[in-house]
Amino acid sequence: MTSRELVRNTLEFKNTTGATPRDLWTLPWAYHNYSREIEAILQDYPPDIVQIPDSYKIYARKLIAKGNVYEKGEANDEWGVTFKNLQRGLHGEVKAPIINKDDDDWEDISRVHFPEELLTIDTAKVNEFCASTDRFVLSSDLVRPFERIQFLRGTEMLFCDLAQENPAMLKMLKRIHEFYCALMELWCKNTAIDGFFAMDDWGSQKSLLINPVTWVKYFKPMYRDYVNIAHKYGKKFFFHSDGFTLDIIPHFIDLGFDAVNLQIFCIGIDNIKQFRGRITFWGEMDRQHLLPRGTPDEIDVAVKQVHSAIWAKGGAIAQCEFGAGANPVNVRQLYKSWEDIHG
Repeated sequence: MTSRELVRNTLEFKNTTGATPRDLWTLPWAYHNYSREIEAILQDYPPDIVQIPDSYKIYARKLIAKGNVYEKGEANDEWGVTFKNLQRGLHGEVKAPIINKDDDDWEDISRVHFPEELLTIDTAKVNEFCASTDRFVLSSDLVRPFERIQFLRGTEMLFCDLAQENPAMLKMLKRIHEFYCALMELWCKNTAIDGFFAMDDWGSQKSLLINPVTWVKYFKPMYRDYVNIAHKYGKKFFFHSDGFTLDIIPHFIDLGFDAVNLQIFCIGIDNIKQFRGRITFWGEMDRQHLLPRGTPDEIDVAVKQVHSAIWAKGGAIAQCEFGAGANPVNVRQLYKSWEDIHG
């Protein structure tokens, strides 16, 4: 069985082999500090899921992005937003939003650049990569409406706009959504990727960042469009969010999300048991406490807890984020523990 088949069977709860698909995320920080350990882990536990490599991402029109958001200093993304970074290997933050905090009517949006260049990607090159591997391939361009409008406006002011249902903000959100729909149509219709990757960080440590009613009113319809586009062309829909997102997991299921990468240890293992067999949890291991400071035995126990809570001929992907502070011994143990359970 190929990796592509293994992942699909796991997402559809048809995995009778018991083998658990693997996926490893590595922040540049990890490579700066543990490059040899990462290469050894990848050698012993090769991933079943990959994204389109940068070498295959060719655009007919040049992106306006400049710099590297993972290096110290400033970098601009493809929308014209500036990120500032103080620590090499971690992602920078937006300190000066494009939409001025005093501009309640969003009158000056001249610095917002809708990256139409992303719509000129060489789809033949993408398909070349997809044909070259038997792994499950995810898109490399992201859909992230909530985070994108935060980058443009700033978190504090956006929360005020949402609370007041600011018409100008809603108009911009609609434009962002329409652009993302066009981007998804391009990828899902014209490329051989297996799944589309979307993300928005919705949770704080203990709750959703906004009222769930507001989320259902404004953001759930957007995600419904994204899922429908993916499924229309036979693609799976993968989604990532940090934080405590328990309140909206039932909506993820209702919308038809295929896989969700959530902080399940922040949410609580007991809280996710109710979703067993209804959605696939695309990881993850506790990267706040266990990965940096836990022991291999504690990692082993945690993996068994996750397996017991959600495995149902699928429903789990052995995913791990190797980020700042993580211990490579614990990252390796995660994959060993999953392999010990299922092989």
